[in-house]
Amino acid sequence: MASPAQPISCLQRAILTVGSAFAAAYNPTRADMVAVLGEVTGDRAVKAMHRRMLLSTSGREILRTRPRLTSQTMNLPRLRSLPDCTFGREYARFMDSHGFTPESRNQVQYIPDPELAYVLQRYRETHDFIHVLTGITQVTVASETAVKWFEWMQTGLPMTLASSVVGPFISDASDRKFLFTSLVPWAVQSGSRAQFFLNVPYEAHWETPLEELQRLMRIIPAPQMVP
Repeated sequence: MASPAQPISCLQRAILTVGSAFAAAYNPTRADMVAVLGEVTGDRAVKAMHRRMLLSTSGREILRTRPRLTSQTMNLPRLRSLPDCTFGREYARFMDSHGFTPESRNQVQYIPDPELAYVLQRYRETHDFIHVLTGITQVTVASETAVKWFEWMQTGLPMTLASSVVGPFISDASDRKFLFTSLVPWAVQSGSRAQFFLNVPYEAHWETPLEELQRLMRIIPAPQMVP
């Protein structure tokens, strides 16, 4: 992970907050702007996430070893060779189907504390796992908004709330109705009852059947929109 950032001034934080908020509100799929917004507004939430990791044996181990999720550490060719319906195979399928790479996640820039910066970095690097575990494998404004609702219930990050509130209003009408009637109630329920996702050692679960990992994490798969 890159060297920790230097603290930013109040003026810099205000400029970054306003600029990233407008950009992220206009398009919640702008990962770079959502990332900046998360860093400059999420101090309290990141500290709370850190405390939740310290309360868990697996969370403490993750903080101690600070594993990174990259193409090299995950060995994507091996994941592609795993049986269908295993967590690793379905994650590789999701990434390949959208042309994503693990390195596409932004590095934390504005959090000077190395351990807190790692907590937020881990959150970013596990974001695509949430898509796979919840069954939200489409990448649209509506689907990303649903994942942000789930993440808000898990993390309390202000930027997840901002995306959750704005997203429905820039979705098309059919997606908006499905969000309000099905996906939002699901996200509130599933995100509230699920195991805290940053405490999960995903690296030990590549070969675990996806349904088994969902049960272990108490994740209710999302309802699917009927075409």
